[in-house]
Amino acid sequence: MTEALVHPELIAVLTALTDDVPRVMTVRTGAALPSGPFESDHRSLQAGLRSWVESQTGHPVGYLEQLYTFADRDRGPDDLRTISISYLGLVREQAPPGGGRPLWKDWYTYFPWEDLRGGRPEILEKITDMLTQWGMSDRPGRAHRLHRIAYAFGLDDMAWNEELVLQRYELMYEAGLIAEAGLAPAFWFGKPMAGDHRRILATAIARLRAKIKYRPVIFELMPESFTLLQLQKGVEALAGLTLHKPNFRRQIDQQQLIEETGETTSETGGRPARLYRYRHAILTERALAGSRLPVARM
Repeated sequence: MTEALVHPELIAVLTALTDDVPRVMTVRTGAALPSGPFESDHRSLQAGLRSWVESQTGHPVGYLEQLYTFADRDRGPDDLRTISISYLGLVREQAPPGGGRPLWKDWYTYFPWEDLRGGRPEILEKITDMLTQWGMSDRPGRAHRLHRIAYAFGLDDMAWNEELVLQRYELMYEAGLIAEAGLAPAFWFGKPMAGDHRRILATAIARLRAKIKYRPVIFELMPESFTLLQLQKGVEALAGLTLHKPNFRRQIDQQQLIEETGETTSETGGRPARLYRYRHAILTERALAGSRLPVARM
C-alpha cells in the first residue's frame, strides 16, 4: 500500500472593513482564497505566508495570526493529501495592482445567512426549514441532529450565537445543501469556493467574531481616525448584528480604548461628529488583560 503524498500549503484569509462591509481577498474570480506552497527556506510559516501574499497579491500584510491546520484525507486526490495551514490577516483594503489580480469580496456573498443586521433574512428561514426536514429523517441520531440544528441556528427558544459560523456551515454540508458537498443543491446558498476554502473562511469569521469581544482587533480594520458611529457600524458589520447604541458607547467609555483627536467631521450629513483614535498607549496593557467590545444578542 503506497503512502499518500503530503502537500503542505499556506492559505490566507485577508479581511478588510470597507464602507461598513466586511470583505475578504479572493483569487480565481472570487472562487478561492490566496494560497501557495510552503517553502522550507523561510524562517517561519508566517514569513512564508507574508512573502507569498505580498508577492502574489501586491498587498502588504499587517496583523497576522495562525488560524487552523486543515488536513482532512478527502480534500484531494487519493495520492495527494493536502495539509492547509491557514492564517487570518487584518488589513486596510488597497486596490490590487494590475488586471487579473485578486478581488475583494463581501464575505456575506459566501454566507448570506450570517448577516442579521436587518433581522433574520428569508434565506435563513429556508435553510432551517430544509435542515429540519433533513434532521427528521428516520436515520439513527434524529434527536441529536435536531438539537444540533436548534443550537446552531437559534431555534426552539435558543439564542442565536454569531460565533457558530462553522457549525452552521458544517450542518449545511452534511445535509447536502451547498455545492461543496458534491450534490446539486436545490437552492443557491451563497457563492461556493474551491475545495474547503469556504470552510476555512467560516472558521476565520467565527474567530474574528469571537475575538472582537475580548481583544481590540477592530482597530486593525478602522481608519486612523473615526467617529463613534463608524466604530459601532464596523463592529456590527463583523458580527452581523445590530447593537444598542447607548450600551455600546457606555462600554466603549468604560474600556477607555479611544481618545478624541480634537477634530470633527461633517461627512455624516448632520451635526459635525467628533473624531476619535485608538489609544496606542494602552496596547500592551489591553493585550495582557483583554478588552471587550460589546456584541448584542438577538
